[in-house]
Amino acid sequence: MLQKFGYSQYESKVYEALVTHAEAMDATTIVKHSGVPKAKIYEVIARLVEKGIVSDALSGKKRTYVAIPMQIVIDKLTQEFKKDIADLKKAGERRAYADDQVWSLKTDSSIQAYFRQMIEEAEHSIVLSMFVNEFESIARLLEEKEKQGVDVEVLVTGGTPKGVLLKNMNILEPSEGHEMILEQFKLIITDGSQVLFAGMEEGNWQAMRTMAQPFVKFFTEFFHHDVALAAISKKYANELMQDSEMKALLMRLRY
Repeated sequence: MLQKFGYSQYESKVYEALVTHAEAMDATTIVKHSGVPKAKIYEVIARLVEKGIVSDALSGKKRTYVAIPMQIVIDKLTQEFKKDIADLKKAGERRAYADDQVWSLKTDSSIQAYFRQMIEEAEHSIVLSMFVNEFESIARLLEEKEKQGVDVEVLVTGGTPKGVLLKNMNILEPSEGHEMILEQFKLIITDGSQVLFAGMEEGNWQAMRTMAQPFVKFFTEFFHHDVALAAISKKYANELMQDSEMKALLMRLRY
């Protein structure tokens, strides 16, 4: 009866013998009705009393026992089960740790899938940088996250995407000739806790993903530097390109 709930076979037999009889029973009578060996009966009864599903009382010189009513036991088991589930969830949370490994990813399809998953799972913030040709495929998802209250900041390289209504969108327009030097890359940082950076190597996409905070902080600063560069380039484009020293420095940038 109770074995499915973690009780032993003997415990189940003793409880069943008691709950199916209206009157209290002593240990000898319980042995007779339960089939539990006499050598084990007191040990088994003591465990059931301790677990709160059997009550005992001293009647004259004999100690007698009665089962806690079935409905009360059902309620008890239900509450214990709910508590065990809650404890299990808490234990899982306690075991969560900051994964400081650096994981590699290959193939553009896997990288794109991770980008979308990170966007969908973001709860507080999304920082994202990529070229306009790829940005347009995830723009609607970013708009939806912004509507949900997530702080979204993006840097788009290569042009202004059409019809995108993000509040904090920065545009980097490469100068003439520079677009041929810039290498395709994509960067996403979510909730200030996880970063994925992907770039091209010999014509193939490769990426790194990590929750290690030094990398998260580094790429966050990398993003902010690029945003600053985009703003400066936009405001002082003519002056910078006319200054041979500044132009030479800018043309060296690959990202």
